[in-house]
Amino acid sequence: MASPSPLPTWKSSLISLALSSQILTFGSFTLKSHRISPYFVNCGLFCRAKLIRAISTAYARELHAYATENPTWTFDVLFGPAYKGIPLCATTAEKLATLDEDKWGDVAYSFNRKEVKDHGEGGLMVGESLKGKRVVIIDDVMTAGTAIREAIEIIKSQGGELVGIIVAVDRQEKIPSASERAGRGDDGTARGSTIGEVRREFGVPVLAVLTLGDLIEGLRGQGRGEEVGRMEEYYEKYKPTE
Repeated sequence: MASPSPLPTWKSSLISLALSSQILTFGSFTLKSHRISPYFVNCGLFCRAKLIRAISTAYARELHAYATENPTWTFDVLFGPAYKGIPLCATTAEKLATLDEDKWGDVAYSFNRKEVKDHGEGGLMVGESLKGKRVVIIDDVMTAGTAIREAIEIIKSQGGELVGIIVAVDRQEKIPSASERAGRGDDGTARGSTIGEVRREFGVPVLAVLTLGDLIEGLRGQGRGEEVGRMEEYYEKYKPTE
């Protein structure tokens, strides 16, 4: 993997925090695809105050940077799919207002219930109505893309317009093959990534706070050569076509 441009300080700091909090760990991890990964990022562990602040600020920075580079792109609502997306949508909306209240002060959040409520205010949704709103989905990771497609269907059913997706980590690996899902290993064919497929299918930007390339660059800067070597080998084995 070619080295990306130097990491922004905030990304390096986030990687260091993920390491010290054991959110980013190394070893031998069996993924849903049956691949054996040398690293794992457990985004569910961004659950203490300073960690929540760090990850929500990182999401906000990435969204703000993209909007600054693409002035015609904006959004009204952050939609967090239940369950992991729920704290992300609320805390990131607040951090966006902290970055630029004039631009983001009226951004709202919304999330779905797993089961439709039949009493009180009732319904499927909590927070801002999506009807007629430009919506960005915020979640932790994208694996097979099933959960993201379910979230997109919810947005459509509520009358919203999907304009973007943001996740914490882009693993930059190709979609699992049928043989992998059956536990028989990769068939060796060239394939794109889930993020690339979703980007093409829905025609919206799919952003990531950190990519595998970012993780490798951050670890290289900390002298973690052994971990970098294993991650680069993994990337070469499973790199996507795009």
